[in-house]
Amino acid sequence: MNEMNNNPDKNVWMKIKSKYILIKIFDHLRQNILLETIRYNKKLQKISNKKLKDYKNESSNIIIEITPAKNMYGIFINLMPRYKLNYHIYFDNNKNEIKRNIIYSNENVSKIKVIIDYKVKTLSKLFSKCKCIKSINFIKFKNNNINNMQKMFDGCSSLEELNISNFITDKVTNMKLMFKKCSLLKELDLSSFNTANVLNMSFMFHGCSSLKELNLDNFNTDKVSNMICMFSECRKLEKLNISNFKTYNDTIIGYMFEGCISLKELNLMNFNTYFSFSLVCIFSGCSTLRIKCTNEFKNIIKDRFPNIIFE
Repeated sequence: MNEMNNNPDKNVWMKIKSKYILIKIFDHLRQNILLETIRYNKKLQKISNKKLKDYKNESSNIIIEITPAKNMYGIFINLMPRYKLNYHIYFDNNKNEIKRNIIYSNENVSKIKVIIDYKVKTLSKLFSKCKCIKSINFIKFKNNNINNMQKMFDGCSSLEELNISNFITDKVTNMKLMFKKCSLLKELDLSSFNTANVLNMSFMFHGCSSLKELNLDNFNTDKVSNMICMFSECRKLEKLNISNFKTYNDTIIGYMFEGCISLKELNLMNFNTYFSFSLVCIFSGCSTLRIKCTNEFKNIIKDRFPNIIFE
């Protein structure tokens, strides 16, 4: 109750006498404001006939564990400003909640837990430019309302381990730049991804220069209109099964495999495009690539890329 006394709105609380009004206020707070703001109001808790921990279990259903890289500093959580009230950050070392979003090398923090409120519908830029993170593990992920993952891990240049196997992506429409320049990431399991509603995958894996193999067997690209630079500069990528990928006449696929110097073969039988401008530099730097494709696709690109071998 001591913290309640420091609340600038305490006089308002004291004046409220009606049980009906109290219940309405509690419901409003529970739906629109971070739960911690009402934890000290015992009267509201009693009237609601429900314990605070029950509401915490309802509202905090995305838990992330983060391991900072040694001798690094930088942003470790970067939710878009309008969602700043919908997450909590805790250091595991001392269990204290952190109010800022910067971690410094001299703090000697080994692991961080982040709990994101269920109301968040976008994970856009969540870890964008977080250069201090070594591993990220979404150990609990029940939110099925996420619709945007643009730039989610963009620029995580120290990231070596990433567990997003529990992601529910059924409603996601944007994965643009999602893993851009995750240059130390060697493997990535996206087998659980449902991409049936995704419209944009441009630059999705651009600059993932340590990836050797990428499992995209379950990817559905029926609605994707932009794949420009999707795998560009994946310089160690040796194997890529995208035989299920479909492109259409208006799909932009320029620079899609540019700089994939280790890539050996591709099955592009479902690639359908008659607009040659969308194919600009699609295979630049792919000197040892063997392609399986339709005759129409072959006729468009064979003169542009003389080093490509066609099956």
